[in-house]
Amino acid sequence: MNRAPAFHAQKGVALIVGLIMLLLLTLMVGSAFTLSGTNLKAVGNMQMRDETVAAANVAIEQKISSDLTVVPTTETINVDINDDGTVDYEVVVTPSCVSSSIASYASSSGLSGEETKDFEGAGAPETVVGYNVILDIASDVTDLASGASVTVHAGVRILLTEAQQAVVCI
Repeated sequence: MNRAPAFHAQKGVALIVGLIMLLLLTLMVGSAFTLSGTNLKAVGNMQMRDETVAAANVAIEQKISSDLTVVPTTETINVDINDDGTVDYEVVVTPSCVSSSIASYASSSGLSGEETKDFEGAGAPETVVGYNVILDIASDVTDLASGASVTVHAGVRILLTEAQQAVVCI
């Protein structure tokens, strides 16, 4: 009654199971690396988009702070977003007149403090006719490093005289 030891009956099953487990572990680690690389690219793209939108807003603010009573012209503005001395973004700003409507307003030269409170004493203040002009300022941004581009629009309402309105809204 001699019995064979139990380890002779296995015939390498533990080795095969171990190799399968090692293969599954390798696949999981590989997919984790791929997923982390994809997430890194997505975060980088979001950062680049946020920077281009910031550059567009800087250019729009520069255009809004300029004289908007002249003929609207397309202007190229170079933006250094990180202040390192090199141009990071090239922004093309294009203002255009969207609408114009007549607006009556009180002349500041004809107003005294009392007239704004009570019109019974000296009568109504002098009124002046002007125009509410709405401009669309389109800002096209190009990243000089990657070539990616973004367009941002901003609306601005300004009060103009009739002569200025005729120039701005051709």
